[in-house]
Amino acid sequence: MAENGDTANQRRLTCWMLDTRPLWPGRRITDSGTEALSLISTTERDTCTRKYHLADAKMSLASALLKRLFIHKTLGIPWDDVRYARKKDPQHGKPCAVYPNGRPAPVEFNVSHQAGLVVLIGCRTDTLSSSSSSSSSSSNITDPDPENATINGNPNPNPNPLFPIELGIDIVCVNERNDMRVINTEGFAAYIDMYAEIFSLEEIWDMKYNVDSFPLLDGTIVTPDMLGRFDRCCMRDQQLFATLPTGERRAFSSNILIDAKLRRFYTYWSYKEAYIKLDGEALLAKWIAELEFRNVRAPRAGVVARCSMHGVWGERLGDTEVWLKGRRLKDVGVEIVAFEEDYMVGVAVKPRQGLGEEVLDVEMLALEEVMESARAAAAEGK
Repeated sequence: MAENGDTANQRRLTCWMLDTRPLWPGRRITDSGTEALSLISTTERDTCTRKYHLADAKMSLASALLKRLFIHKTLGIPWDDVRYARKKDPQHGKPCAVYPNGRPAPVEFNVSHQAGLVVLIGCRTDTLSSSSSSSSSSSNITDPDPENATINGNPNPNPNPLFPIELGIDIVCVNERNDMRVINTEGFAAYIDMYAEIFSLEEIWDMKYNVDSFPLLDGTIVTPDMLGRFDRCCMRDQQLFATLPTGERRAFSSNILIDAKLRRFYTYWSYKEAYIKLDGEALLAKWIAELEFRNVRAPRAGVVARCSMHGVWGERLGDTEVWLKGRRLKDVGVEIVAFEEDYMVGVAVKPRQGLGEEVLDVEMLALEEVMESARAAAAEGK
């Protein structure tokens, strides 16, 4: 991670994950999370304690801790002096960090959480000279509360020139939502059609009728060419066949195929959401269906943690192409990595150049190391 003044590492990316599933037991976050809550701002604390579900409160608290810890360590800003604003739009714009006087801080970050896991990606951004930074009109940001930040009392209409790199991250869990209700009754094609306003026609066709290699229950890997036209199946509880290289014709349930297609859908979803968060637009941006991802493949899963909560990482992929309105965006890089059996973490980075071979290198953090850093920083006032 780049520390304050470490110009050699200004473009290094930090990517953290914190697993909240075993943390802060009780019925409410205040039952066991009192110390952690005391280390964040009143606004952040209120956001956490207002959550109806404990799982949501835990992820909100973890997100607040990770953001504050990242900004503190990366820029050397005192723990209690970390402030936030929003870029472009004061209500819905992408969160950013500001100094106590409202001046934009040279750091870019993005956070995502799902089904108990919280991930953060971030880096330093101070590639402009100090003179040009200080003369930026964005130094007039007022009200650093993340819900109300404006520039001269008005929404910021333009991207801040102090942010030459943009980052987006999204974590998905392929079995958390009640996806199977529609799939069971109407089929996988109908399920994909529910998202017709989000994906392009090419993406929709690809998700419905193409599939990645997947394992049968005995571990045999079925590749797309072994399926023939069975890859067009979109219904559960059907008997399908795969022709193995030996010539054996192996029967299996279409439920396995649908699960593989659903995993592929979530790969697309993670890419799309990561790019939207990079750009700072809402998921229903008018151009979202014109944002296409090509050469998409779902990463092979890891395995469930047996003896600890740290899990096992699966495959990492980084050769997907990003297209917008028929033009390839060569300055945008996307990567995705599997975690345990059901999670995937996708990132989008712009510009991709100058960041090395691999962007996504997630570091698992333990709560205690986060708390130790937070306690020390809060106690020292820095």
